[in-house]
Amino acid sequence: MSDSLELTAQHAVTDLYRIAVAEGKATSVRRLDCLAEYCVQELTRRGLQGVTKEASVPGAGRIKKWDVACCIGGKFRLVISLKSLLRNLGGTVPNRIDDMMGEVANAQLHSPELVTGYVMIFNVAGDRVSPRHGTTWCELLTRRLKSLSGRRPPAWTIGTVEDFVLVQVDFGQSPEILATSQPFGAFFDTLVAHVAERNPGAVRTT
Repeated sequence: MSDSLELTAQHAVTDLYRIAVAEGKATSVRRLDCLAEYCVQELTRRGLQGVTKEASVPGAGRIKKWDVACCIGGKFRLVISLKSLLRNLGGTVPNRIDDMMGEVANAQLHSPELVTGYVMIFNVAGDRVSPRHGTTWCELLTRRLKSLSGRRPPAWTIGTVEDFVLVQVDFGQSPEILATSQPFGAFFDTLVAHVAERNPGAVRTT
């Protein structure tokens, strides 16, 4: 995307559709690049310094690459993971939940004060009711994400995140965003507020 272009969440989803659907590269490592750029743009706009894409962040068990991260004074203050769930939802949803808990716990055990966020793009074109859970995979994922979010001090609950956004799309029809679990603006505001609270001076104020 052009550096001069004002990015939106819809730009990011449209770019994912282009790569994953139109070009048939659903597993391309670049499919969420525009979404990462959008996150960097919005966090920087809110005064957060040192925001970059593709950062190798230390963890208790191993170094893990995060899609978006903020590093100030040689220490990581915030990380965001970006995921797309486009097909095989019956297998993908449980795996993504397990992956989320594992990767955030790895980072938080190393730095408990680290602010963590998640963005997931969910293709409802392949959504089905799970007989085992008695609900659709999208509804199940939404419930699980809500139960694993809202991490706050002094509890510092390991394996949970400060906030998340679940984006619903129907790539069988178009690249348009159908719904979000909350506005992206509120998501970014929450993350930046936690960084500011835990790291005085990390956020520029005007």
